[in-house]
Amino acid sequence: MLGPPGVGKGTQGRRLAAEYGVALISTGEILREAVAHGTPLGLEARRQMEAGRLVDDTVMIGLVRERTAEQDARGGFVLDGFPRTVPQAEALDAMLAERGWGIDAVLHLEVSEDALVRRLQGRRECPVCKRAYNADGAPAADGRHCDDHPTTELQTRPDDREEAVRQRFAEYRAKTEPLVDYYRMTGRLRPVPGLGTVDGVFAALRREAARGLQAPRTA
Repeated sequence: MLGPPGVGKGTQGRRLAAEYGVALISTGEILREAVAHGTPLGLEARRQMEAGRLVDDTVMIGLVRERTAEQDARGGFVLDGFPRTVPQAEALDAMLAERGWGIDAVLHLEVSEDALVRRLQGRRECPVCKRAYNADGAPAADGRHCDDHPTTELQTRPDDREEAVRQRFAEYRAKTEPLVDYYRMTGRLRPVPGLGTVDGVFAALRREAARGLQAPRTA
């Protein structure tokens, strides 16, 4: 799944994985688990992160290789957060080809920068339990306080302020546009409007995923 930060990839990815009975593989999650368990790749990832660097492609593809070999991923999986660059996509294709596998569909949740800013500025978080709310689709009962902590006022996360959102969107667009072109050229890209109700977006994702599963692979 591709899409800018805050578009809903995590929520929709979980639903798609449940729909097809496959594993949801989040690179953020596998990074945290590898670091916590002290695996060789996890130790290297931690060393790179502590040095203030992005985790390099070799480590990331190694982590994905390990995770996709686990039992729950043998029948398929939904990838969230990987690949992020064309070299990562090429490495992923090569790794899967070794197993006789391939990516069936690349679901690209599309949303304009202004719409994303409006959506994220509507997000609120409880500072106590970190429960997330959104004024557009999942508001708190009274609109101001956490449902589970009624005396605690909800807050806007620092990374949801307008200037931060626009910076994240610009970085995403710069890194991802070549990746979108890569998957478009191989016929695997499935654009899906990222705005609308959670159920409406999921229905569109499910339709495009089904189309991808039915289409012949070209890479």
